[in-house]
Amino acid sequence: MDVAADGRGLPTACEGLPVDSVREEWVVEDRWWTARPLRRRYFELVLSDGRNVVVFHDLVNGGWSAQRA
Repeated sequence: MDVAADGRGLPTACEGLPVDSVREEWVVEDRWWTARPLRRRYFELVLSDGRNVVVFHDLVNGGWSAQRA
């Protein structure tokens, strides 16, 4: 997933489209007791074409992905 973010880690573009607004943001931390913990920062975005998408930044490995339904 191609996501551009500002210095605070907030998405500014997704797949080449500007982000109009961030509707919601949350962090999920799970499996902290294992060798493969899960730490993700999620964002529900409204893109410039009107679409809503949910993306997350993997706080362990650093990549961006889209949340699939």
